[in-house]
Amino acid sequence: MLFNSFIFLFFLAIVLPIFYLLPKKSYKNIFLLAASYFFYGYWDWRFCLLLLLSTIVDYYIGLWIHNTEDVKRRKLLLYTSLSVNLGILGFFKYFNFFIDSFQTMINGLGGNVDSLHLNIILPVGISFYTFQTLSYTFDVYRKKLEPTNNIIDFALFVSFFPQLVAGPIERAKDLLPQLYNKLSPTKDQLKEGATLIVLGLFRKVMIGDTAGRIVDHIFGNLHLYKSIEIIAAVLLFGIQIYADFSGYSKIARGTAKLLGIELMVNFEQPYLSRNITEFWRRWHISLSSWLKDYLYITLGGNRKGQARTYINLMITMLLGGLWHGASWNFVIWGGLHGFYLAAHKFFSKGKTEYDPITRLKDIPKVMLTFVLVAFTWLFFRATSWESTQQIFSAIFDWQASEYAHIFTQILLSYFVLTFALDIVENRFGHTFVLRFKSISIRLGILISLFVVTLIYIFQSKPLPFIYFQF
Repeated sequence: MLFNSFIFLFFLAIVLPIFYLLPKKSYKNIFLLAASYFFYGYWDWRFCLLLLLSTIVDYYIGLWIHNTEDVKRRKLLLYTSLSVNLGILGFFKYFNFFIDSFQTMINGLGGNVDSLHLNIILPVGISFYTFQTLSYTFDVYRKKLEPTNNIIDFALFVSFFPQLVAGPIERAKDLLPQLYNKLSPTKDQLKEGATLIVLGLFRKVMIGDTAGRIVDHIFGNLHLYKSIEIIAAVLLFGIQIYADFSGYSKIARGTAKLLGIELMVNFEQPYLSRNITEFWRRWHISLSSWLKDYLYITLGGNRKGQARTYINLMITMLLGGLWHGASWNFVIWGGLHGFYLAAHKFFSKGKTEYDPITRLKDIPKVMLTFVLVAFTWLFFRATSWESTQQIFSAIFDWQASEYAHIFTQILLSYFVLTFALDIVENRFGHTFVLRFKSISIRLGILISLFVVTLIYIFQSKPLPFIYFQF
């Protein structure tokens, strides 16, 4: 069920009134759990079985870890959780990827392993809820969290539909305590929630989807386009994926607010970053913080010398790239970001600015960071080495285009709109529309944006969210 579809709006129109009418906390949580499984099963009911398996495994393992002080038993239980969750993720997401890689090696020896390929359907959002349940087990193991004794609350923590399929990847210490209380949204949460949903839909549909249609057409027909047009498609993809993913995160946060739940902010205007370290503190914050807390620090972080720090950064980002998808292009994407982070740490000596961007001298830093990030999006979008080579060939074997001015205008329009929204959000907050004192102005802006978005959705088939494939 896509957020940018009429079926989701219809789903909300049914879920919200029933939720508000239920008198008890337990009734509300059971109802939200059922609604979440319906939401997830709308794609394929079989996906719910995997979600249920991860839920049951980590619920009981969390309790067993908490109830024993035996170090070996605690580690065995932790490794069991890792094995089950990463085993499921590895099979559904990476089985054919490793078979393909193995096939390349075998071909050189005259062998064939085509018979090992399986017709595997990738469950939507499996990487997100796998990391969410694992964070719970890790925190219980590290004695940073008391496990819950209520399996309904835990199951809702794992499957909460606003953030189930594309995050943010919530931590149990933040989300579970909210589920323990009777969910009753405040007046401010209702206003902020509706505002975030409208702004998120507008960003996703009117920026992400419209840019995405241009990007998809060019990447699907690279042989028809010349150098400047392909470069424009790469830059537009940077706009598309940001509008797409940040739009989803806004809708998720807004929907959760309507239910009385506060989810973490997953994006803080990342394209206004002045360096790559700051970028990763602003982009997909829930994943970058997860990788830092549960992978980078576990590897030793920066506690084992400078050389080991760079190695840990590279390993973390390589695995972060592989988390995104079963392709060597994603590994290259992660490796480039690992190199960027290590280089920045080396030259900056660990000093990074995080204060608000208010100075003109920051503009060149912002532009350079964006160019570095945009270059990595090439590998993210191409998805195969063959298309990547085709893009590099088009760029280095330069061909002029008579449509250069048209593509320049298209790029400028998307850049101006995207950066204008980010600058306003950076200055006035994510629900900046509510800063207007006049209720008429607020409603006028929100209704206008919502109507325009609905008209576009009605006229065009909704594009799925890019991160649904992860």
